Amino acid sequence: MSAYTFYPGCAMESNAKAYYTSLMAVAKPLGINLEEIEDWNCCGATEYVGMNLIPAYSLIARNLALAAKMGNKTVLSPCSACYLNLAKADHYMTERPALGEKVNEALAAGGLHYQPGSLDIRHLLDVLINDIGLDNLKAKVVRPLKGLRVAPYMGCMVPRPDYNNRWSDAEHPVELVEVLQAIGAEVVDFPGAATCCGGHMTQIGPETAFELIRRLISSAERSQADIMVTVCPMCQVNVDAYQGETNRHFGTNYQMPIVFFTQLVGLALGFPPDKLGFGTEITSTEKALARIGVDIPKPTEDTPHKQAGLPMPSCLRKNAKGKVQHAEKEAA
Repeated sequence: MSAYTFYPGCAMESNAKAYYTSLMAVAKPLGINLEEIEDWNCCGATEYVGMNLIPAYSLIARNLALAAKMGNKTVLSPCSACYLNLAKADHYMTERPALGEKVNEALAAGGLHYQPGSLDIRHLLDVLINDIGLDNLKAKVVRPLKGLRVAPYMGCMVPRPDYNNRWSDAEHPVELVEVLQAIGAEVVDFPGAATCCGGHMTQIGPETAFELIRRLISSAERSQADIMVTVCPMCQVNVDAYQGETNRHFGTNYQMPIVFFTQLVGLALGFPPDKLGFGTEITSTEKALARIGVDIPKPTEDTPHKQAGLPMPSCLRKNAKGKVQHAEKEAA
């Protein structure tokens, strides 16, 4: 077993529960031992570093300081935003000693200190390929996903900036493609593989967000994909949860499911779909998975579903008088 200090991030407890569930399912057969950081905190997601630099990096570095105390020098994060923030804090504290000093001054108030460069911060996808290995993954496949056409959506935050030269290419990374091919899926040519989903633009610039989401889905559809697969909770929730609003905005009728790569890995390793979080997505995977003979569980009143379990904030729009308000108020 390969042991890693595990930073799950907030999304794993909310909209990305399927990611967490499927990761926990496949970790043992793949030989991944995860020791969660005790008392970890939110990494600040995508906005905080643009609002107040020192508190933002102090918030992130607190997790690094806690991880360093655990002894294992490798920190694994499955979330793209978390991975980027942890790697960025470590990098900038090293590159800018004055920043590092101010961050450690803030950490000292809680009895903590972080020596930049003392941890190796890695994304789950990197660990799967370079530690576990594609050959080992292939050897454990009992149900190849032959016949499932998959659009590999890596997103923009994992491959760049690439501080430690971990990825094959910033614009056209092949790592997710290689994993999907290893489990027998048919990977389609997907030009949007490393483009942005819009992040939180759904809240501050919905027209821009809807266009970015539309481009992704239309590209996947033109490639005749059955399903999109991602490594990022924010990408997954944007394309899934806001697909309906994107359809209303453009008058389209896209029905493109998007799931986490660990869910498909779990299927290939023989796990039943209900043990991998399938059935909790908003845009149903039923039609896509039926192509490979997999039936997803039907949602019940007891089944956690994102639409009920995670109230998604509505998009801000301007009304007829030019005032900004939430979409449901505009409709009323």
